Amino acid sequence: MNLALIQRKMARAVLAPLAPGYRMRRRAPGGGSMRRYAASFIKPNDRLTSFERLEIYNRQYWFRVLTCLADDFPGLRAVLGERKFDRLSEAYLAECPSRSFTLRNLGSRLPAWIEKHPSFVRPHTRLALDMVRLEWAEVVAFDGPRETPLQPQDLVEGFDPRIMLPVQPFISLLELHYPVDDLLLEVNKNSEDGEAASNAVAGRRKRASVRRFRALRPQPSFLAVHRNNDSVYFRRLEPEAYLLLASLRAGRSISAAVAAAFRKSPIPSAERAETVREWFELWSALGWFCRPSTRRATA
Repeated sequence: MNLALIQRKMARAVLAPLAPGYRMRRRAPGGGSMRRYAASFIKPNDRLTSFERLEIYNRQYWFRVLTCLADDFPGLRAVLGERKFDRLSEAYLAECPSRSFTLRNLGSRLPAWIEKHPSFVRPHTRLALDMVRLEWAEVVAFDGPRETPLQPQDLVEGFDPRIMLPVQPFISLLELHYPVDDLLLEVNKNSEDGEAASNAVAGRRKRASVRRFRALRPQPSFLAVHRNNDSVYFRRLEPEAYLLLASLRAGRSISAAVAAAFRKSPIPSAERAETVREWFELWSALGWFCRPSTRRATA
């Protein structure tokens, strides 16, 4: 048996979901006995059988990825509760196992997966979707790529409204139904407080926060998730500001993006130029824009 075949057999067994009780399954991938499967490429030693040696790797893989997913999505875990979150995590990782050299990407497919499998988050589907999108945006903001930022003076010197102005790739623009940014901040604060108090007290506070947010009527909001000085921040946006940034990200020119943002806006026409100037001044100071493309947009 060559090395590549051994690696494939090992990977199939290690990635196989655990049985109840967090033990390795008795049936091998594709059928047959897992004990015979393990013995076909792993030797026993004086303490452990082939099955037992393979089980160590199978269990440790699952313990590691489940812990990482729980650490990356504390807000979703709070919304669903521990047991429901565990069931979701196991189902997600069985269908979407780690394919990256870094566990940072483990939850990258989770928002789309939940949209395809809403039964795992019912009856709080919309709240859960908002939360998982926010938490993945946090991951992207924390260590996503950063292009050379636009300098504030660049918006004045040689400014051309027909050019495209790219938004930094580490910034996520979210249209939300619930104020999950407030909920996530509360969940994280309760977790930090729990380090000084008992876990029971911290758990009660989390559950109280979640119950309060579950009872809320939908409150549409717009959010930019970004980083500044190596810290991640949430910034609420006016609807027009969100539409403007989203249009720039879609590759529209500055003038086309501004027109789209204010098409149905109640902001008086006389105030719009100053409003846009203030937004661009703030966003460029925060480093939200990459250096503008010299290519002119067509729309």
